[in-house]
Amino acid sequence: MSKHTNTSESNTSHLQLNLQTALSQPTRQAPQYIHTVQTPIYRASTIIFKDTDALNNRHWSDDYDYSYGTHGTPTTYNLADQIAHIEGAKYCLLAPSGLSAINLVNSALLNTGDEVWIPDNIYSPNHDHLVALQQKYGVVLKFYSPTDVDSIQFSAQSKLLWIEVAGSITLEFPDLATLIKKAKAHGVMTALDNTWGAGLAFQPFAINHSQNKDEKLAVDISVHALTKYPSGGGDILMGSICTLDKQLHLELLRMHALQGIAVSGDDCAQVSRSLSHMALRYQQHHQNTLQLIRFLQSRAEFAQVLHPSIESHAGHQHWKEICTTGLGAGIVSVIFKAEYQLEQIQQFCNALQLFHLGFSWGGPTSLVMYYDLKAIRKLPTPHLQDGWLVTCR
Repeated sequence: MSKHTNTSESNTSHLQLNLQTALSQPTRQAPQYIHTVQTPIYRASTIIFKDTDALNNRHWSDDYDYSYGTHGTPTTYNLADQIAHIEGAKYCLLAPSGLSAINLVNSALLNTGDEVWIPDNIYSPNHDHLVALQQKYGVVLKFYSPTDVDSIQFSAQSKLLWIEVAGSITLEFPDLATLIKKAKAHGVMTALDNTWGAGLAFQPFAINHSQNKDEKLAVDISVHALTKYPSGGGDILMGSICTLDKQLHLELLRMHALQGIAVSGDDCAQVSRSLSHMALRYQQHHQNTLQLIRFLQSRAEFAQVLHPSIESHAGHQHWKEICTTGLGAGIVSVIFKAEYQLEQIQQFCNALQLFHLGFSWGGPTSLVMYYDLKAIRKLPTPHLQDGWLVTCR
């Protein structure tokens, strides 16, 4: 009886083993390549090599290196190619967030003693990351005024210039063409945070020059928080790093691989799905913002309304020259008159019914956030009124 039981258990185990093997290595498979509206989703950590030749003849610098999930799949490479096309670039890397993309640029390019110049209105997490690099590795951090190109004084140690168009929170539109020309004249790399422009207000690799209409200028690197307009749903975190130069791309790609940076195939598919209507959403956000600006300008509570399309805004003329589409992202800021105190600003934000307190933008929900300008700016801001600032996005 005991012997019979053991034999039965052995046969059952053998059958289960064969079943598991058959499921993991099926003899019959449906064809895996068909034409569909959306790109198929590939989810992969392990990628199976066809044979030893395929294993040995691949290299990390290949345009499509199918060797491991962190390097890429057809789903992730498809999105990267789409973003490169939108921004007018040749190469694109994807990162888990816009901040991750920014940090990759800083980590790949900056060494001890290198100077990095940042605008006074820089995205604050980028500022915080650079401060950490300064404290830990001896990177030298320099600030410049977004409204004054002459406030930049490059030296032999200057390595990287960060540009924001338009600047965070206060939305100054810098003289982008002159910034690029000045950096190139001193051999300094330019990195643009292009989340606001999104490749739709203007293309960062084909920028109009105000003095020479036939000359097109290009930044070296464009970083984009795909979390915003490309995603459009307020539910995906992702970033991109676009370039034209092959060697620069490989330098960034190497750091990308060394840091194990990777993105989800499902998230990439969601962003790819949203790209077909991104331009329509961007245009509608812009139109909505213009209507909001007219309302805000009619209110007595505000000392200043900030948006590049307003003629009195810092950099309005540069916006007209660069953004020939006439577009701008759906963000507008207001500065309350100095008589309003913090408690009243908070009451204002809490009382709003269709705008909600929250970070990010470019999604389906209207958001607000309040800021103390004196706490976040280091250089003089004569073009800005005193008072608490609220962004509407």
